[in-house]
Amino acid sequence: MRRTFKFVLWGVALLLVAGLGFFFFVLPGQVEAALNGVRQPPPYTASQAASELHGAIQIADLHADPLLWGRDLLKRGARGHVDIPRLDEGNVALQVFSVVTKSPQNLNIERNDDRSDDITLLAIGQRWPLRTWFSLKERALYQADRLSRMAAASENRFVLIKTKRDLARFLQRRKAEPGIVAGLLAIEGAHVLEGDPANVDVLFDAGYRMMSVAHFFDTEMGGSAHGVDKGGLTDDGREMIRRMEAKKMIVDLSHGSAAQVADVLAMATRPTVVSHTGVKGTCDNNRNLSDEQLRAIAANGGLVGLGFWETAVCGADAAAIARAQRYTADLIGIDHLALGSDFDGAVETPFDASGLIEVTEAMLAAGFTDEEIGKAMGGNQIRFLLENLPD
Repeated sequence: MRRTFKFVLWGVALLLVAGLGFFFFVLPGQVEAALNGVRQPPPYTASQAASELHGAIQIADLHADPLLWGRDLLKRGARGHVDIPRLDEGNVALQVFSVVTKSPQNLNIERNDDRSDDITLLAIGQRWPLRTWFSLKERALYQADRLSRMAAASENRFVLIKTKRDLARFLQRRKAEPGIVAGLLAIEGAHVLEGDPANVDVLFDAGYRMMSVAHFFDTEMGGSAHGVDKGGLTDDGREMIRRMEAKKMIVDLSHGSAAQVADVLAMATRPTVVSHTGVKGTCDNNRNLSDEQLRAIAANGGLVGLGFWETAVCGADAAAIARAQRYTADLIGIDHLALGSDFDGAVETPFDASGLIEVTEAMLAAGFTDEEIGKAMGGNQIRFLLENLPD
């Protein structure tokens, strides 16, 4: 009897160890692979005209979420959309790395509350430090530190950008060293402030240069298009915007409720961005921007980063992306058009970061000129950052 009991205990212990090993070392990768699909895997081919143009322009993407998934971005990954080698293959000069700190269960684009959070389990499963399990601000600080450590280990092939001078220096260097990649840190949702607008300063000091008021639920700072109340800016939200502008942090209108977007634009003294979105003119749903909002963002001097996933463009290929680009450029002008892929944002995309030439090809087919393509693929983004980052 005693021997049988001992065998049962050993069996339970082995099952527990196996289960924990699966949870900590296997499951997070399986979740990422399931959520961040690629409809057409590499390699990618294109016409000679697209290949020559794509190699000659500067490319910059305003939004991707690879930091959420715990991969070493200096190595070419077998899953997901973004890492430094694939950005190099896609001729991307600059990638904005956005950090997600909280995401509600049963995520949808219509109505979410803030009572649940899938990121906590992901943080535990990926063995993030204990302090990140209970603090959204600590999750952001940890992810900023991870990206900084990757840059330090990259032998100067990957560079973090914090100022205009950093970016100008990087662009000059890239003329002689094609293939190097720059990164900029951003945050999705001001819930990361944990209710205190003064935490803008903490995040700025950690290297963040862009932040949105809300993500998929309403925050203490303002309403989300996918929240419960969908309200405008709160008093704390207005203080957040003032602090961000004083620091020359870029305000991101992505996921904002109509009231919140209007409130931000009414008080903004600096241009804003929508880092990743679609437009109702080609894909009419609650995730996307109306013509009125597009015109207001353009009047503010802002940029509209168009996404690559189906909810953004109502299609599953680069042609659908180009349709949204054509509509937006015709409505507000090419100088306000940008890329906002949402790579690694729990979405399926037509290609990964190494396949951005597909967008160049589709824009040529949609009748854009070489100059217009150069602006939308990265020229506008680079200009905007050189004008609006801190000195």
